Amino acid sequence: MYIELSNLSTIEKQQWLQHAIAPRPICFASTIDASGNVNLSPFSFFNLFSSNPPIVIFAPSRRVRDNTTKHSLQNVIEVPECVINIVDFDMVQQTSLASCEFPKGMDEFVKAGFTKEPAIIVKPPMVKEAKIKLECKINEVKSLGEEGGSGQLVIAEVLCMHVDESILGEDGKIDQRKLHLVARLGGDWYCKVDETNLFKVDKPNTQCGIGVDALPEGVRNSHILTGNHLGLLGNVHDMPIINPAFSDERLKNIIQYYSISPVEMEKELHVYAAELLNSGKVQDAWQVLLSGENI
Repeated sequence: MYIELSNLSTIEKQQWLQHAIAPRPICFASTIDASGNVNLSPFSFFNLFSSNPPIVIFAPSRRVRDNTTKHSLQNVIEVPECVINIVDFDMVQQTSLASCEFPKGMDEFVKAGFTKEPAIIVKPPMVKEAKIKLECKINEVKSLGEEGGSGQLVIAEVLCMHVDESILGEDGKIDQRKLHLVARLGGDWYCKVDETNLFKVDKPNTQCGIGVDALPEGVRNSHILTGNHLGLLGNVHDMPIINPAFSDERLKNIIQYYSISPVEMEKELHVYAAELLNSGKVQDAWQVLLSGENI
């Protein structure tokens, strides 16, 4: 299916893009105007863009229906400061409630049932219930357009963080398993991060992997091994060699039982290697595959 965005309405563009580009973290921004009126509103056009300086960007888009701007945008132009309160599962329904378009001057902290907590550096208050709060100064507001749906980039520099000790690990750092983040998808859909859907992917870091192109042809063109499996195999730093000390009963049985049928043997070896890779046993999978390549 080919979609030419220039042929779509703004709403249709938004629907396609928000379903495709997801999950998106949520910026729950507290701001204040020059008269001291506080606003609290969530934005899913948000992310981290730099560590030095520490820069985050969120985008309160102009409203599609009437091309008006959000109170949060008006506030950061008047008072270039904000607090970004990170949303977790415990507060997601209240956060959604705060997204209602209450009239200017109405306090979303009160309407959504959140507790104001004074910030240390900036004027807008923090959300006490949030387990992470980022106090920020606004470096720049950059408009991407003047029509409905146009993003207005709020470029914010993080001055300090407040982190609840309940989400820290033994090393004193944030334990990803304790912080049940939520993120926006398309339409009414959200997703939740917890231990049931977390997984690790080893990064090559300073040493490059050998690459999928370096894998033996039979492995690279396998009908059993997936792209993820090939990625794991290609992420080793040096081409493995057969380890004479490697002993595995299932491997011995496959070689013995399928010795008269090389095609079936390769299939069984790849099935076994896939199971090992799914369990994170990359080196063992390599030994199984190399055994097949050298028979």
